[in-house]
Amino acid sequence: MIETTEDIPTRDGAMETFIVRPERDGPHPAVLMLMDAPGIREELHDMARRLATAGYCVLLPNLYYRAGRDTKFGPGVMTQGDPERDRMRAIRTKMTIPPVMEDVAAMIAFLDRSGIASPGAIGVHGYCMSGPYALAAAARYPGRVAAAASFYGTWIVSDAEESPHLTLGKGRAELYISCAEHDELAPLPMVDELRRLFEASGAAGELEVHPAVHHGFAFPSRWCYDKPAAERHWERLIALYRRRL
Repeated sequence: MIETTEDIPTRDGAMETFIVRPERDGPHPAVLMLMDAPGIREELHDMARRLATAGYCVLLPNLYYRAGRDTKFGPGVMTQGDPERDRMRAIRTKMTIPPVMEDVAAMIAFLDRSGIASPGAIGVHGYCMSGPYALAAAARYPGRVAAAASFYGTWIVSDAEESPHLTLGKGRAELYISCAEHDELAPLPMVDELRRLFEASGAAGELEVHPAVHHGFAFPSRWCYDKPAAERHWERLIALYRRRL
């Protein structure tokens, strides 16, 4: 595998981005992998590597870059009341969808000028806080984003600008929305509302609720890791990208 870390220029600074792609038979289709709230860590690097072995050029940006380069957190980020979690939350609560859409544009521009991936259609998927970002990117960049996936996306129906429920059906991408049965950040009544809106929008794709699992089920280091559901997440994601990229 070829691994690099690049500072991708944006209007607001340098966005540190981990990039991994196969050594052979390139260039490969590009995929933007958007982080969950605890931020960039080796666990996410390993997930990007696994996806790259399936034949993709994967970009994993630090979406907290506007708060500085010291925005990677220790294990305490998962513990209520820990200073690392408080430090993360101070940054996370200021995140909104429109600036992240600018970051997606910056990554697309980087791909176009660098030539490290095959030209044309790209995929975007996000976990947790970034689930809505992935779906919003499909609507914002219909000429480039051909596939988008949200895994236990938080507050997927909200009053946020460009909330996913407002943009369903506005792009041409195939969407996959994966939800956990047990999720305080996307409770089942909210998921049911999103399903109704999704079906009414005419958007291509699927919304799936995974039974008996919790928010974060795909992360190997998380207490709620569920191996069958995590492997299903990989099956669904790679199949989506193979169909559309």
